[in-house]
Amino acid sequence: MPSLFSDERESPERVKLPWWRRAVGRLRGINVLHGPAYPTRRIAVRATFLVLLGLSALFGVLCGLMLVYSIDLPQIEDLQHYRPNTTTELLDIHGREIGSFALERRVVLPYTEFAPVLRQAILSIEDKSFERNWGVNLVRAVGAAWRDIHSRSRAQGSSTLTMQLARNLFLSNEKTYGRKIQEIFLSMQIERVFTKDQIFQLYANQIYLGHGTYGFEAASLYYFSKHASDLTLSEAALLAALPKGAEYYSPIKYPERALRRRNLVLSEMYADGKITRAQETAAEAMPLGLKIEPPPNSVAPYFVEEVRRQLEKEYGAEEVHGAGLKVYTTLDLDLQVVANKAILDGTAAYERRHGWKGHLLNVAGTDLASYHHADWAQPIEKGGYYHGLVTEVTAGRAMVKIGPLRAVMTPADWKWTQKTAADGFLSVGDVVYVRLDGGSADGLFHAALEQDSGAQASMMAVDNASGEVLAMVGGRDFALSQFNRATQAERQVGSSFKPYVYTTAIEAGAKPTDIIVDGPTSFYTPNGPYTPHNYEGDYKGAMTLLNAFAESRNIPALKLADRVGIRKVIETAHRFGVTSNIPAFLPVAIGSADITLYEQVGAYSVFPNDGIRIEPHYIRRVTQADGLPLEEKPPQVTEVVSVETARTMMQLLQAVTRMGTGAAAAALKHPLGGKTGTTNDFTDAWFIGFSPSVTCGTWIGFDDRETLGEKETGAKAALPMWMDFMRVAIANKPDERFPTGNMPKKELDLPLTPPPDSPVVKEIPKPPEQADPDAIEPEGDAAPKPVPTNPAGTLPADTPAGPAPTGAGAGASPQ
Repeated sequence: MPSLFSDERESPERVKLPWWRRAVGRLRGINVLHGPAYPTRRIAVRATFLVLLGLSALFGVLCGLMLVYSIDLPQIEDLQHYRPNTTTELLDIHGREIGSFALERRVVLPYTEFAPVLRQAILSIEDKSFERNWGVNLVRAVGAAWRDIHSRSRAQGSSTLTMQLARNLFLSNEKTYGRKIQEIFLSMQIERVFTKDQIFQLYANQIYLGHGTYGFEAASLYYFSKHASDLTLSEAALLAALPKGAEYYSPIKYPERALRRRNLVLSEMYADGKITRAQETAAEAMPLGLKIEPPPNSVAPYFVEEVRRQLEKEYGAEEVHGAGLKVYTTLDLDLQVVANKAILDGTAAYERRHGWKGHLLNVAGTDLASYHHADWAQPIEKGGYYHGLVTEVTAGRAMVKIGPLRAVMTPADWKWTQKTAADGFLSVGDVVYVRLDGGSADGLFHAALEQDSGAQASMMAVDNASGEVLAMVGGRDFALSQFNRATQAERQVGSSFKPYVYTTAIEAGAKPTDIIVDGPTSFYTPNGPYTPHNYEGDYKGAMTLLNAFAESRNIPALKLADRVGIRKVIETAHRFGVTSNIPAFLPVAIGSADITLYEQVGAYSVFPNDGIRIEPHYIRRVTQADGLPLEEKPPQVTEVVSVETARTMMQLLQAVTRMGTGAAAAALKHPLGGKTGTTNDFTDAWFIGFSPSVTCGTWIGFDDRETLGEKETGAKAALPMWMDFMRVAIANKPDERFPTGNMPKKELDLPLTPPPDSPVVKEIPKPPEQADPDAIEPEGDAAPKPVPTNPAGTLPADTPAGPAPTGAGAGASPQ
């Protein structure tokens, strides 16, 4: 029992408190947070609670952001199978590059192929801590964010190499904090999956470096015409300067900026101990040293364009421009260069024959210093033809700007114009056409004045044994006109159509020694009589078919076509591969039909091939980036005429180049054959001919069918270009001969595999042993005969013969 004086009280039984109340009680016992009920302590407690609450909220927000920005991120595993867009290369028959196609011009290299000096330069300027960081440099990131906040912008960069790679592969260049967060997440994942060497390799092959180049190998080839493994210190520093801003620091557009940026890279390399002070000083003293790679499509642009069309048709545009295919073409680059020169020289000679016409474009009202002609995008070389800008002119001298070059012309260079003083017909700002002849010690080039009045020309050559297109020129200047006159232009062919007439006649029994009368005659048509004439305006009376063909006489050709039927002649032309629509009018026999040069060259190759036609084609094979071949359709190979018919026609075609309208070709002293072609009003001039190994065709004319001028025949305007090309094409084949008589049939490189859907002749007509006496005019019958008396003397009932179509009147095929 407690004492009365005692202070003891009976306490109730202790109640067990929850753990959280006990924890709060302990906190209340801490003097820092609890003590006497001072107001400041209550504030401190509340502040601590609010801070903890804020940190919790911030953590939640960060977790939410991480979830939001990571939802749409690509799977890094996909990067292991990543294949960047690479360049499709076109190679000639000797393995030399002639062109390329690319969405992104890129050449992929392994890590070891990048020069160490290039790797050091990139890391010094882009990411010094690359080997140590985990994809993000926190010091740089925080510093950049602080500066961005204070400058109220997002211009400050903080990206590591890995972050740049992530951005280039998966993200946009939009400068937002959201994109930066995604960039960080991706970089951390990349670092977790790939090694540093693999990351650098991906970066070095992916980064954009200006002017359509992606990756350091493609940029090295473009800017310095060398591989990335061969770069010098100053060259490596210049390329390393470009990722910061490829266009802003372009050494072509802004060389001063590029030089300053390059020197900054060198300074950083020295600061990092990668190079010595002496190396830095020597490299800074070096000029930019650019050696810009010329466009690979500049030598054979028309051919390359035809290849592109075919590839896209077979494999699709995306595969062609981004899959890094390797296309082995049929082009012979050496012969292509010869063909280019032959066309340019031939059209220049034509222009000079017709005198100075003037009508020059003058751009004096614009800024002459910034003037740029489309011609100047191609390599400017000695012997080339270019448009230039007249910058100075006096009586005895004219200065011309051609891209970065300056050239001088003197009176001898314009003598052919019959003008004495340059300032009498040239003015500052005139755009002239010149031939660049060479340079001098003072840095000036010499140029000869030429003329471009609009005359165009084309050429195509094929290998007889394989049908491979060896060279193709579709016009004078691809930069000004991409229209391919070798494959797209249907032009009147003149007398170059006559081989189809004579082939049909030979299949019907005619022989080269048969006699036909070259005399005045008329052919009845539903619209009245059709009375043709020869080009020369005379008649030679009775003559052999061989001489009539060699001299390109019109009357004999029309008589033969009338006798065998013009529809039969057209069928023969179609068998030879002519797909153009040919109206069934008798004047077609002397050249009123419109046909492409491509078709004519392919058709003429049948004769030296012993009657076999191989479709002209551009591609040998195509391989993928890994070297595996793609399926390629073989060219069509069809038997068009019999061996006997082909060899009989060869006698006629060889006579043309031996003693006929193409006799100038005899100067080549080689087995040759061919046929000239000239149309009414001299709007088109042709020569198509062959050696035992090569068939080549040339054409010259105006796109608007303007006349070339009086006497501009196939022999005068087209044959010289053909001879310039063939002189080189046959140079290393002095012993080749045409098969004759009973020699074995010529062996070709391809088997006879006619596709089922092609117009193949089931039975090849062969000439009978005896010629049909009604197939030619009786010997000595030189009198005019308005209506032929043989059964085929009038036009066949299936021939809607009428007056000659427009442009195909009397004498439509002079030669």
